[in-house]
Amino acid sequence: MKHYYHPMSRGVTTDWMLTELEAPHEKIIIDFFAGENNTPEYRAINPMGKVPALEDDGRIVTEAAAICAYLADKYLDQGFAPAVSSPDRARYYRYLFFPGTTLEPMFSISQLGITNFNPQSVGWGDMDRCMATVESMTPKSGWVMGEQFTAADVVFGGTLDFAMKFGWLKDASPTVAAYVERIRARPAYQQTHPQ
Repeated sequence: MKHYYHPMSRGVTTDWMLTELEAPHEKIIIDFFAGENNTPEYRAINPMGKVPALEDDGRIVTEAAAICAYLADKYLDQGFAPAVSSPDRARYYRYLFFPGTTLEPMFSISQLGITNFNPQSVGWGDMDRCMATVESMTPKSGWVMGEQFTAADVVFGGTLDFAMKFGWLKDASPTVAAYVERIRARPAYQQTHPQ
């Protein structure tokens, strides 16, 4: 596998996932400050010109949550995803996709100071609904799927960690703060998230 990555991108999330799995791969740094993401060669891999991207035997996967989901299924025996036939897949998918489809857009428009929008017309509602959902989804102990750490923790927990670091999530509740501390204590997290 080839992992197209930059340490100041969402590639940190997929690097963390690969490290959790101890998955053999080649890490290829794409220097977007030097425009390497806009070369025809890289645009053939990801037309968006963004990282991360994963290439596995000719298959290309982009988007951090999709890469984490792909890797969890590729290494299903390691327990980073519920079995494909498990009813737990419903909850697992929610944790994988809520951050990118709802939480990040809400944080982004909030950081841009955009307040004049109709919460009924956008997929992410409003900040109050997003934060109430975060509170309801954050585990008080263990991980989002129970005792087993999964790709859902990498994506959901990683997003909360990122939001706290960059000040998007101010005044995190004790539950969220404790969950993020558990995330940060993982050896693979520490290996892939230099201070």
